[in-house]
Amino acid sequence: MTDRSEDLASQRLAKIERLRERGFDVFAVTRFERTHLASEVRAHFQALSGRTVSVAGRMVARRSHGKAAFVDLADSSGQVQVHVRKDVLGDAAYEIFADLADVGDFIGATGTVFRTRAGEITVGAQSFVILAKAIRTLPEKWHGLRDVEVRYRQRYADMIANPSVRRVFESRSRIIAEVRRFLDLRGFVEVETPIMQPIYGGAAARPFVTHHNVLDIALYLRIAPELYLKRLVVGGMERVYEIGRVFRNEGVSSRHNPEFTMLEVYQAYGDYNDMMALTEQMVVHIAQQVVGSPVITCQGVSIDLSPPWQRMTFHDAAARFAGLQVQDLASEEAVRGASLSLGLPHEPGLPMATMVHNIFEKFAEPNLVQPTFIIDYPTAISPLAKRKPGNPDLVERFEPYIGGREIGNAFSELNDPVDQRQRFEEQAKAREEGDMEAHPMDEDYIRALEYGLPPTGGLGIGIDRLVMLLTDSPSIRDVILFPTLRPESP
Repeated sequence: MTDRSEDLASQRLAKIERLRERGFDVFAVTRFERTHLASEVRAHFQALSGRTVSVAGRMVARRSHGKAAFVDLADSSGQVQVHVRKDVLGDAAYEIFADLADVGDFIGATGTVFRTRAGEITVGAQSFVILAKAIRTLPEKWHGLRDVEVRYRQRYADMIANPSVRRVFESRSRIIAEVRRFLDLRGFVEVETPIMQPIYGGAAARPFVTHHNVLDIALYLRIAPELYLKRLVVGGMERVYEIGRVFRNEGVSSRHNPEFTMLEVYQAYGDYNDMMALTEQMVVHIAQQVVGSPVITCQGVSIDLSPPWQRMTFHDAAARFAGLQVQDLASEEAVRGASLSLGLPHEPGLPMATMVHNIFEKFAEPNLVQPTFIIDYPTAISPLAKRKPGNPDLVERFEPYIGGREIGNAFSELNDPVDQRQRFEEQAKAREEGDMEAHPMDEDYIRALEYGLPPTGGLGIGIDRLVMLLTDSPSIRDVILFPTLRPESP
């Protein structure tokens, strides 16, 4: 704290002692019987006018007028004005309010609802109580929280200073609820799978590692729930989904946080076309319920989520937006030459599929603003997807892009255990050559496939990125309550 804030904190601590000397310990209060939220008082004024109500919340502003004061009281629903008068409360109670209550304190007030001459709906306090004392002063709106990192680190203060922040997280809760409602109504069953796993898998990512002392084994925080969910489909659960935290040991950016929330959905007897239809229907449903329209605004751009969404192959998109021809991506030599001309990595040993993916990420991804399914990815970068009939170098995989961001990943699931073993072995070789994100061998998963996995479509949606889209938030840290940050400097 600064010298000034330390001085103010000392003054407030002294006020707590003065209250205790009067026989009142603000931190000993256990409850307050609130009859109405602030929004209810305002919304139902006609019915409540002249009636007695009890409201409670944080005092966020106070305007004193001699022997009276107006207080703005904020609760989770909004604000309501409270009128405090000395001739109503009495000398002793008003002295406590005037001298010992501060902006930032939680208070409860009971009184009659009326409208002031200025037209403001107000509770005329007949009694009040300090429910909890704030020792630190409230941050001013933005002026007190200019540093973005401080806002993320002190989310509690951020939400006090910027009520719009709280609304983002209320929207997040509604989005997740609508995801569940949409899937539940279609016969999907929500399940929970292990977060600590003996073998991680389901994505190309480095895991976080921990150790189980009693079993004396390494365990990994999951990078995806995919392989466990597909085991359940093998076991006869034909429609399953999970919403949960996943962990990837990677960098932090406006689009990445090492800990994030993933939705994964699996549907037996479906393929990636069914998953595209499900994605369109689910996203537009959520937008209708949460935003109120299929047309949203993302960073100043109007986006229409109405189906059908555009479809474009991975190679077509990479070539088109990079100013190339598809044949420029047809051979390793051609791709290496294209990468060189575009100023992208092209060193010897870099796989062809990786070079094409680098071109796609650099040139295509930012231009995919309206909803687009990018389909048919290289087999080499899709170790869990089924090959495309007639073209073994491609798989039936898609990624949905909206607002220049990838929001998910999906495919027709590979259910051939022999092919899956071969893919895992290729990944193991890549790992030996230095690819630390290559997929590890999972013998039990192959054993599960040997019992038989029906044709299955799978879909993963990043909940955080979906919330970013529907709340028009520019950074993933705006939609995660407590994002990962560097430790505070001493």
